[in-house]
Amino acid sequence: MNIGVVVHGPEIVDNGYAEKILKILREFSKEYGLKININAKIGGNIGRTAVIDRNLERIIDISEKLYPSQCLKKLKDNDILLLINYGKSKETGHTFGRIVIERANIDKPIIQIERPGEVDGSIIIWNKEKMEEGSEKYLNKLIEYLSNKLNLNSEECISNGLTLWEEDGKVFRKISTVDAGENIMVNGIIIGYAIKNPIILISKDNRLIDVINGEIKKEGMERLGPIDLKNAIIKTGILRRNIPNIPYNIGGIKNMENKPSIKLSERGSVLILWDTKRDILKELNNKNISSIITIGSDTTIIYGNMLWRFNIKIIGIVEDDFHNHNIIKNPLITKGSKIFLIKNKTNAPIYKLIWNNLKNKELKYDDTLNYINNLLDRNNVDYDIINS
Repeated sequence: MNIGVVVHGPEIVDNGYAEKILKILREFSKEYGLKININAKIGGNIGRTAVIDRNLERIIDISEKLYPSQCLKKLKDNDILLLINYGKSKETGHTFGRIVIERANIDKPIIQIERPGEVDGSIIIWNKEKMEEGSEKYLNKLIEYLSNKLNLNSEECISNGLTLWEEDGKVFRKISTVDAGENIMVNGIIIGYAIKNPIILISKDNRLIDVINGEIKKEGMERLGPIDLKNAIIKTGILRRNIPNIPYNIGGIKNMENKPSIKLSERGSVLILWDTKRDILKELNNKNISSIITIGSDTTIIYGNMLWRFNIKIIGIVEDDFHNHNIIKNPLITKGSKIFLIKNKTNAPIYKLIWNNLKNKELKYDDTLNYINNLLDRNNVDYDIINS
């Protein structure tokens, strides 16, 4: 029997349950005398960072940046699929599961393990009727085994999925269980902050135009660009809140054995990052890159924190909200990085300026840094430099 496991988000990794569930699956294999192959994947940048932090790269594949539904599709040839998640609440976890299952559209049983370790944790069985003949008894045994080992009951999904409607040429999408002050992130870009629950995002002509019960961040809206609100990836709150004690020295990983090998070239191309959707691990392994420029506070914090694990410096372009961001608890940025705090312009025109001038350049890191200094000065950009 082949079991595919999709791990979603850093929380289920940081609290140890991803590793525990994989161990339970191995124990199930031994107890029932079954030869089980376990194939586990995680796709998000922050989730992959959590796997690196816990030294789990050998048992959880981090080779691709994928959405959970894409991970399920990659694993669809397995006999049984698991989706393990730790949502902010039972409702958000069940909503997440329904959305992912619908988007994956796979004719295989999928076991969702949601919020293990919590009193409202649960197991949801999706597509049970699509089990191949002869395998149902093993599916039932596995569900019972997981339920006993994790002290979770099998339940029906309590969520109807996305709350969407259209009116007067506009698309409305409601997000519940949001706390006041939380970030609102759409397709990897923070576009504002919640004032109260619930929030309702509104788009027209594929442009986000308003957030009811939310405060819009102009710079984020500019960076977002065209959007299909029905299929957008929307997250709220802190993306990683419970970072474990990390066995690193300052400026890099203490033991590089079994870690992804990432090293920048002394001289090479300039990688300009505008949002957090890029597969940074793959790009750095496959390209001759000397310098990384991150534009936007959220982009700078997320990529800077990830690349700290490999002692890679960045050049960040941010606005004055940089110090107030709380998308990752206690983020770290490699010593020697330079952060340009822009004081008289938004990031969108700065991105265009940098892209138009640096996209085809072959430079050293220090040359890139000097180039940006001179470029901003020539274009009357007022800024401070923050040294990490």
